[in-house]
Amino acid sequence: MASAVGSPSPAAWTVPEGVDNPNIAEALEALDSYKKKDPSKVVVRFKAVGNAPIMKQNFYKITASNRFQAVIQFLRKELAWKAGDPLFTYINLAFSPAPDDTVSNLYKSFSTDGHLIVNYSTTAAWG
Repeated sequence: MASAVGSPSPAAWTVPEGVDNPNIAEALEALDSYKKKDPSKVVVRFKAVGNAPIMKQNFYKITASNRFQAVIQFLRKELAWKAGDPLFTYINLAFSPAPDDTVSNLYKSFSTDGHLIVNYSTTAAWG
């Protein structure tokens, strides 16, 4: 739904006077908590697949609220990979997450032994 020019942003919305609907207050509270970044960290373990170079250090902590794209960019930097060089990432040797997935959601759903295992390869290894 598009907002008109000059109308308040959703953050400025309040419960109208005379309206006693706890669902509105609950929804506004949920929106506020959604906007806050998660300061916790997630341990990411990188594992090479196929002929990909093995990293000397393979455990790193990353802020849980980051998108998976940040993990991909970090991995490219650590491997000294150029933007055009192929790099394929997988979670638990099973699937390739979308770059806009959050690290916290991936961790909550697919963590193993307290780590988010990210496999990486220079060629498409699966699917």
